[in-house]
Amino acid sequence: MENVEVVVAHHERATLRVGDVFLKIDADQTRTDVAVEAMAMAPIPTPEVLWRKPPVLALAALPGTALGRLGEPSTASPAAWAAAGAAARTLHDAPLPPWPGRSLDELTSTLDGECEWLVTNGVLPTDLVERNRRVAEAALRPWTPVFTHGDMQITHVFVDGDEITGVIDWSEAGRGDALFDLATLTLGHEEHLGDVVAGYGTDVDLDVIRAWWSLRSLLAVRWLVEHGFDPSRPGCEVDVLRSRL
Repeated sequence: MENVEVVVAHHERATLRVGDVFLKIDADQTRTDVAVEAMAMAPIPTPEVLWRKPPVLALAALPGTALGRLGEPSTASPAAWAAAGAAARTLHDAPLPPWPGRSLDELTSTLDGECEWLVTNGVLPTDLVERNRRVAEAALRPWTPVFTHGDMQITHVFVDGDEITGVIDWSEAGRGDALFDLATLTLGHEEHLGDVVAGYGTDVDLDVIRAWWSLRSLLAVRWLVEHGFDPSRPGCEVDVLRSRL
């Protein structure tokens, strides 16, 4: 019997590792449905689905290690970061998934509500929230929808040397803004933005990527706090917001 490692656990979902198998347990099977379908459609490496018995999804472990962790220096090479950018471009060039993503109006309304909550509850200083809300405005513009991962943070991208071995956690996949994926990938690691953009292989609006850094961080703080995580750890979401001042 292999040891059981708790990878992540909160009241919405849990992920366990048993040997070379990951067991994902999700209270919302719609998220699992999206993840399974997105992995089947994605033109980049993804974990092998071993079996599914709701609420459990069993996935094979990917070779290699995560590109990095938020709040910690990445030991991955510039070439590995560029490969992550290239993988994002391959995904974005693929046919759109059949399900929709968040609309611009929905995103704007959600952002306004989160900013109000952060200020009303004294979670963050008013000037910090207001400044980042203004920065985030650049991301709130019409975009051409592409197939996005939706949560392409560096812990979800696995590399072996300079090669991408796979991307995990597809439950947020859908139609969205390509620059959101690039911003999520580089959040807290601005020093690797040039590598990612070089790998992506086309001109991107860096101001919009920076706007998505502010927007994603503003949206994340309450969720992190309510699920037992600390967004104020060095290099994490609150530091990302402070860097806009």
